[in-house]
Amino acid sequence: MEREGARMSISYFVYFEDPSHPDARIDEAERIGILELMRQTPGLLIAHLFTPAVAGGPFANDGPPPRLALQLIFPDLPTLEFAVAADAHLQGLAAPNAWPSLAGTVASQQAMTTRPFPVPDPEPAIATDEPRCSYLVHYPGHSEDLNAWLRHYLTYHPRLMMRFPGIRAIEIFTRVDWYDSMPWRRVHHMQRNKLVFDSEAALTAALESPVILDMRADYRHFPPFVGGNVHYPMHTYTIVP
Repeated sequence: MEREGARMSISYFVYFEDPSHPDARIDEAERIGILELMRQTPGLLIAHLFTPAVAGGPFANDGPPPRLALQLIFPDLPTLEFAVAADAHLQGLAAPNAWPSLAGTVASQQAMTTRPFPVPDPEPAIATDEPRCSYLVHYPGHSEDLNAWLRHYLTYHPRLMMRFPGIRAIEIFTRVDWYDSMPWRRVHHMQRNKLVFDSEAALTAALESPVILDMRADYRHFPPFVGGNVHYPMHTYTIVP
């Protein structure tokens, strides 16, 4: 069950990917510059910047992670759509040659409804230069019956996620219709998840805990779907403009 009274904001995801250079990383000065650009974004509530991390567990072979991923949280769709309009502030993310260490990557984008769920010991979302570790998951395919999929997943799976030792936050993201003027490919993933932990070690401990067996048992009861799922451990830098 979702937290009573929780506000379902809009999350805008951008992934910069280049599987042919899996070990490449964003330059530190550019990471700080992108955080500063996000800090000045009109209407932005919270921003998370993700860079590759390393964790153990059963899903360590899902391919190279994005070189950079962003989650920008807005209060509603009109505020997001204003930020990604032609000549709007976030066009600075796509400016030619602005971020040399992202050269060669392919950018994709998606706006989604943010569904927060409670955890036993949450960590406040505060601005910090000390990264936590997020587990970014997405389901790129589709379900034969999306209503049945969401009803099962949102009813049962978060209850299991809450039992992960050391978990600090759970967010599940579902699709919305939206428009933009960014020069990037739009994706239509059926669903995304984000689980937050204090560190790579804490994430690894959770993924190696007995809870993962219950997660897999519930997985076998999911309504039919195609496309599988993809898991990325990511260092997470947060700003609150």
